[in-house]
Amino acid sequence: MNAPDMQLKDRLFLADTHDVINVSHELVDTNLYLQDIALQEAVRREGAAWAHDDLAAFGQLTGAADHLALGVLANRYGPELETHDRFGNRVDLVTFHPAYHALMKTSIEHGLHASPWTDPGPGAHVARAARTYMHSQVDAGHGCPITMTFAALPSLRTTPALAQLWEPRITARVYDPRNVPAAAKQGLTIGMAMTEKQGGSDVRANTTRAYPVGAAGPGAAYELVGHKYFVSAPMSDAFLVLAQAPGGLSCFLLPRWRPDGSKNPLQVLRLKRKMGNVSNASSETELRGALAWMVGEEGRGVRTIIEMVAMTRFDCMVGSSAGQRAAVSQALHHCSIRSAFGRVLNQQPLMRNVLADLVLENEGALALTMRVARAMDHRADRHEDLLVRLCTAVGKYWICKRTPNHAYEAMECIGGSGVMEDGPFPRLFRESPVNAIWEGSGNIQCLDVLRAMHKTPEVVDAFFREVGAAKGASALLDRWVGALRDEFKDLADVEYRARGIVDRMALAIQAALLVQHAPAQVADAFCASRLADGGHRNYGTLPRGVDCAAIIERATPRASSS
Repeated sequence: MNAPDMQLKDRLFLADTHDVINVSHELVDTNLYLQDIALQEAVRREGAAWAHDDLAAFGQLTGAADHLALGVLANRYGPELETHDRFGNRVDLVTFHPAYHALMKTSIEHGLHASPWTDPGPGAHVARAARTYMHSQVDAGHGCPITMTFAALPSLRTTPALAQLWEPRITARVYDPRNVPAAAKQGLTIGMAMTEKQGGSDVRANTTRAYPVGAAGPGAAYELVGHKYFVSAPMSDAFLVLAQAPGGLSCFLLPRWRPDGSKNPLQVLRLKRKMGNVSNASSETELRGALAWMVGEEGRGVRTIIEMVAMTRFDCMVGSSAGQRAAVSQALHHCSIRSAFGRVLNQQPLMRNVLADLVLENEGALALTMRVARAMDHRADRHEDLLVRLCTAVGKYWICKRTPNHAYEAMECIGGSGVMEDGPFPRLFRESPVNAIWEGSGNIQCLDVLRAMHKTPEVVDAFFREVGAAKGASALLDRWVGALRDEFKDLADVEYRARGIVDRMALAIQAALLVQHAPAQVADAFCASRLADGGHRNYGTLPRGVDCAAIIERATPRASSS
């Protein structure tokens, strides 16, 4: 071919500047249950092996490309507030993208809002936690109203007359998003309205007032007046609210509509502009004589609502553990495809160190979360009840606080593309701090641990009995537990040292669970990296001798199968 012909050929192909090679592809159409070995092991270990087939079917649903796309859309097109209709009538209506409603429908129809209450028994909380773990990987935000609906029942049951009226529709597997009175619906959702701007976590500083309409006391009607600074899921059908009654801070059930069909004056002032959790609406509201019914005893509002708070905190553990799984799955998937310097990334020693370390973090989080789920299934047993009381706070503090850096490190495995808004990591990263702050920030969880130790000293014995089940299996763990016991012998300035103590407690129980139940390569690496030399450093600093290849192989997501 002569020179003119070559020049003509080059001009014809000017647009073909490159081939698309050595890049990853979307992690979709996988089974979120069957490709997660650690989750399957935890489900069997903690008493829900009976749910395997249902969980596998749910994993197939939630891992499908079209279902994962719902999470993307629900966060791209967040909720919007319409305070009035076009004629000037107050409506306080929050509208959502259809993807959000599809996610809510899926969660409710699969019982994520109520299954342990409607079908209690061994493994009920474990199976429900497994479903929540998978669906949170699709979208975390819609889980907020699901969690609050789930968590409301123990508080509501303190007042049987209210529970009898409301519980059948709260637990129904029917999603009805219409803005109509509760009596017109077969299925209801429940929100919370506790926080006020002057108090935050200090709910006893609340100034919202409750005035009895007639006779006072549990189940009686009151009208509430005040400003709630953070109302989660304002489109819920009713809310558990804390307000100051004549006899002190009390809990109330406040519906969006009055029994006569008129709108209850719970007025939404604005939706919060959050950095994450975009699919979920959070709002600031005014209560202008809103009708509500007292739940529990007057003046015992915190005690009444504490079980609801415990349940929502547990779901924070589930959600953050799920965020870790979503992030490390993306990193493992990318690094099993992408090559650099002549080798696939997951074959390179330093990247292997990082990936394996991220897997270990998630395995520890999942093990503790599912152990607490089993304890919730067996609260009639004193030991299990004490574990729920103590380890929910320990786990909520540690797992949620570890998640932001985990998300960042997984994002760094992707490189520059990980920062791009058309990928999953910006949403995962923005979501990652939410659970650490909501339902009581880190300091509140540590103070709750101290409060449990003070009010119920036997929780400490239960904790050491639990970690003691692994005694002799790891010298590192035995020394760690021994040093932790010494910490409890000296309670001087214990509040100042609370974070350090709870850190050690979290690592002790995670390590104890993994030593007993995880493969040796996982348990040994966890102990060597978290319990030696004063604790864990940055991700990717695993010591010599860790079988990174086996840890990575175990956790890497695979193509869908049934």
